Amino acid sequence: MTAKVFVITGPSGVGKGTLIRALREQVPGLELSVSATTRDPRPGEVDGIDYHFLTQDQFDSHQESGDFIEWARYAGNRYGTLSSELSERLASGVAVVLEIEVQGARQVRSSLPDAVQVFIDPPSEESLRSRLAARGTDTPDEVESRLQTAHSEIAAGKEFAHRICNDQLEQAVDELVAIVRRELDS
Repeated sequence: MTAKVFVITGPSGVGKGTLIRALREQVPGLELSVSATTRDPRPGEVDGIDYHFLTQDQFDSHQESGDFIEWARYAGNRYGTLSSELSERLASGVAVVLEIEVQGARQVRSSLPDAVQVFIDPPSEESLRSRLAARGTDTPDEVESRLQTAHSEIAAGKEFAHRICNDQLEQAVDELVAIVRRELDS
Protein backbone atom coordinates (compact mmCIF):
# COMPACT_ATOMS: atom_id res chain seq x y z
CA MET A 1 0.00 0.00 0.00
CA THR A 2 1.22 3.47 -0.87
CA ALA A 3 1.73 5.98 1.94
CA LYS A 4 -0.88 8.60 1.16
CA VAL A 5 -3.06 10.91 3.17
CA PHE A 6 -6.79 10.88 2.46
CA VAL A 7 -8.78 13.82 3.81
CA ILE A 8 -12.50 13.16 4.22
CA THR A 9 -14.42 16.33 4.99
CA GLY A 10 -17.90 17.81 4.88
CA PRO A 11 -20.44 19.29 7.26
CA SER A 12 -21.15 17.84 10.67
CA GLY A 13 -23.71 15.03 10.46
CA VAL A 14 -23.11 14.21 6.78
CA GLY A 15 -21.91 10.69 7.59
CA LYS A 16 -18.13 10.99 7.30
CA GLY A 17 -17.53 8.48 10.10
CA THR A 18 -19.95 5.93 8.66
CA LEU A 19 -18.36 6.20 5.22
CA ILE A 20 -14.85 5.88 6.65
CA ARG A 21 -15.77 2.77 8.65
CA ALA A 22 -17.13 1.14 5.47
CA LEU A 23 -14.09 2.30 3.48
CA ARG A 24 -11.69 0.74 5.97
CA GLU A 25 -13.61 -2.55 5.85
CA GLN A 26 -13.22 -2.67 2.06
CA VAL A 27 -9.68 -1.30 1.84
CA PRO A 28 -7.64 -3.06 4.53
CA GLY A 29 -4.49 -1.36 5.71
CA LEU A 30 -5.88 2.18 5.82
CA GLU A 31 -5.36 3.70 9.24
CA LEU A 32 -7.54 6.39 10.76
CA SER A 33 -5.81 9.34 12.33
CA VAL A 34 -7.27 10.05 15.77
CA SER A 35 -8.07 13.75 16.08
CA ALA A 36 -7.58 15.80 19.23
CA THR A 37 -10.48 17.83 20.61
CA THR A 38 -11.40 20.02 23.55
CA ARG A 39 -15.02 18.86 23.52
CA ASP A 40 -16.32 16.47 26.14
CA PRO A 41 -16.56 12.78 25.21
CA ARG A 42 -19.97 11.60 24.03
CA PRO A 43 -21.38 8.43 25.63
CA GLY A 44 -19.31 5.43 24.60
CA GLU A 45 -16.36 7.43 23.22
CA VAL A 46 -12.92 6.35 24.40
CA ASP A 47 -9.88 8.61 24.75
CA GLY A 48 -7.18 7.66 22.25
CA ILE A 49 -9.62 5.62 20.15
CA ASP A 50 -12.37 8.05 19.14
CA TYR A 51 -10.46 11.25 19.94
CA HIS A 52 -7.58 12.48 22.03
CA PHE A 53 -9.67 14.42 24.56
CA LEU A 54 -7.60 17.40 25.69
CA THR A 55 -8.18 20.21 28.14
CA GLN A 56 -8.00 23.76 26.81
CA ASP A 57 -4.54 24.10 28.39
CA GLN A 58 -3.28 20.87 26.82
CA PHE A 59 -4.57 21.95 23.41
CA ASP A 60 -2.91 25.37 23.86
CA SER A 61 0.37 23.70 24.74
CA HIS A 62 0.30 21.50 21.62
CA GLN A 63 -0.67 24.48 19.51
CA GLU A 64 2.13 26.66 20.88
CA SER A 65 4.62 23.83 20.28
CA GLY A 66 3.54 23.51 16.63
CA ASP A 67 2.39 19.92 17.16
CA PHE A 68 -0.70 20.21 14.92
CA ILE A 69 -0.68 19.72 11.17
CA GLU A 70 -4.09 21.38 11.24
CA TRP A 71 -6.52 22.68 13.79
CA ALA A 72 -9.84 24.46 13.75
CA ARG A 73 -12.45 25.94 16.03
CA TYR A 74 -15.81 24.31 15.39
CA ALA A 75 -19.11 24.51 17.27
CA GLY A 76 -17.43 26.12 20.28
CA ASN A 77 -14.63 23.55 20.58
CA ARG A 78 -11.23 23.05 19.01
CA TYR A 79 -10.20 20.07 16.92
CA GLY A 80 -6.83 19.22 15.45
CA THR A 81 -4.59 16.57 13.93
CA LEU A 82 -1.33 15.98 15.74
CA SER A 83 1.62 15.69 13.35
CA SER A 84 2.68 12.56 15.23
CA GLU A 85 -0.54 10.85 14.03
CA LEU A 86 0.79 11.08 10.46
CA SER A 87 4.59 11.11 10.54
CA GLU A 88 5.24 7.59 11.84
CA ARG A 89 2.58 5.98 9.66
CA LEU A 90 3.69 7.73 6.49
CA ALA A 91 7.34 6.93 7.20
CA SER A 92 6.44 3.24 7.45
CA GLY A 93 4.43 3.32 4.20
CA VAL A 94 0.93 3.29 5.70
CA ALA A 95 -1.95 5.23 4.12
CA VAL A 96 -3.81 7.44 6.60
CA VAL A 97 -7.37 8.75 6.60
CA LEU A 98 -8.20 12.08 8.25
CA GLU A 99 -11.80 12.84 9.19
CA ILE A 100 -11.68 16.60 9.63
CA GLU A 101 -13.63 19.82 9.22
CA VAL A 102 -13.36 22.05 6.15
CA GLN A 103 -11.11 24.58 7.92
CA GLY A 104 -8.64 21.83 8.75
CA ALA A 105 -8.84 20.34 5.25
CA ARG A 106 -7.76 23.69 3.83
CA GLN A 107 -4.75 23.74 6.16
CA VAL A 108 -3.80 20.19 5.15
CA ARG A 109 -4.08 21.24 1.49
CA SER A 110 -1.46 23.92 2.16
CA SER A 111 0.94 21.75 4.14
CA LEU A 112 0.39 18.44 2.29
CA PRO A 113 -0.59 19.35 -1.28
CA ASP A 114 -0.44 15.67 -2.36
CA ALA A 115 -3.14 14.68 0.13
CA VAL A 116 -6.26 13.34 -1.59
CA GLN A 117 -9.23 15.46 -0.53
CA VAL A 118 -12.81 14.19 -0.67
CA PHE A 119 -15.80 16.36 0.21
CA ILE A 120 -18.99 14.63 1.39
CA ASP A 121 -22.22 16.46 0.51
CA PRO A 122 -25.58 15.88 2.19
CA PRO A 123 -28.50 15.19 -0.16
CA SER A 124 -30.35 18.20 1.31
CA GLU A 125 -30.33 20.58 4.25
CA GLU A 126 -33.39 18.83 5.66
CA SER A 127 -31.65 15.45 5.60
CA LEU A 128 -28.67 17.01 7.37
CA ARG A 129 -30.98 18.51 10.01
CA SER A 130 -32.63 15.10 10.50
CA ARG A 131 -29.28 13.33 10.85
CA LEU A 132 -27.99 15.85 13.38
CA ALA A 133 -31.19 15.65 15.43
CA ALA A 134 -31.27 11.83 15.25
CA ARG A 135 -27.75 11.58 16.69
CA GLY A 136 -29.13 12.95 19.93
CA THR A 137 -25.75 14.40 20.90
CA ASP A 138 -26.53 18.09 20.38
CA THR A 139 -29.08 20.48 21.83
CA PRO A 140 -31.50 22.12 19.36
CA ASP A 141 -29.36 25.30 19.51
CA GLU A 142 -26.22 23.30 18.74
CA VAL A 143 -27.98 21.64 15.78
CA GLU A 144 -28.90 25.08 14.44
CA SER A 145 -25.32 26.29 14.93
CA ARG A 146 -23.98 23.27 13.05
CA LEU A 147 -26.48 23.88 10.23
CA GLN A 148 -25.39 27.52 9.94
CA THR A 149 -21.78 26.39 9.64
CA ALA A 150 -22.83 23.73 7.11
CA HIS A 151 -24.07 26.41 4.69
CA SER A 152 -20.60 27.87 4.20
CA GLU A 153 -18.98 24.42 4.24
CA ILE A 154 -21.24 23.12 1.47
CA ALA A 155 -20.43 26.21 -0.59
CA ALA A 156 -16.73 25.37 -0.12
CA GLY A 157 -17.24 21.89 -1.56
CA LYS A 158 -16.24 23.13 -5.01
CA GLU A 159 -12.67 23.59 -3.70
CA PHE A 160 -12.19 19.84 -3.38
CA ALA A 161 -10.88 17.46 -6.04
CA HIS A 162 -13.53 14.83 -5.27
CA ARG A 163 -17.16 15.22 -4.16
CA ILE A 164 -19.58 12.51 -3.10
CA CYS A 165 -23.24 13.01 -2.20
CA ASN A 166 -24.12 10.77 0.74
CA ASP A 167 -27.69 10.13 -0.33
CA GLN A 168 -27.62 6.35 -0.81
CA LEU A 169 -25.04 4.95 1.61
CA GLU A 170 -24.00 1.94 -0.49
CA GLN A 171 -23.44 4.10 -3.57
CA ALA A 172 -21.50 6.71 -1.58
CA VAL A 173 -19.29 3.96 -0.10
CA ASP A 174 -18.66 2.52 -3.57
CA GLU A 175 -17.65 5.96 -4.87
CA LEU A 176 -15.29 6.58 -1.93
CA VAL A 177 -13.71 3.12 -2.24
CA ALA A 178 -13.17 3.68 -5.98
CA ILE A 179 -11.43 7.02 -5.38
CA VAL A 180 -9.16 5.59 -2.68
CA ARG A 181 -8.24 2.46 -4.65
CA ARG A 182 -7.50 4.52 -7.77
CA GLU A 183 -5.25 6.85 -5.78
CA LEU A 184 -3.44 3.97 -4.04
CA ASP A 185 -2.79 2.32 -7.41
CA SER A 186 -1.44 5.47 -9.06
